Amino acid sequence: MAYSEHQADRIRARLKGIHYFEKKMMGGLIFMVRDAMCIGLDFDKKCNEDRLMVRVGKLNYENLLHQNGSTIMDFTGQVMRGFLFIKASGFDFEEGLDFWIKKGLEFNLILTKE
Repeated sequence: MAYSEHQADRIRARLKGIHYFEKKMMGGLIFMVRDAMCIGLDFDKKCNEDRLMVRVGKLNYENLLHQNGSTIMDFTGQVMRGFLFIKASGFDFEEGLDFWIKKGLEFNLILTKE
């Protein structure tokens, strides 16, 4: 398995009451909210730790890039602006995970209203 079931359960608990579905892709688990990619989870083999992927949109990207644990998402070898990887240090604590889930859901709401 390319992601932690424990971490997936933490995300599921925060999405309770929201219509979402899970999709295994990109070597991990993606949480689709309102049919759009919102949050992802995988295992970073370089750092040997869990990693979160959050879709934050291009407008919030620069500000959120400087938050604890946040790094560019370069999954394909190119920077994917609007998406961030979050190292485990940025979501190990409940407040950190809550913060990133909130940011992903905020952008998802904007994205799906357009």
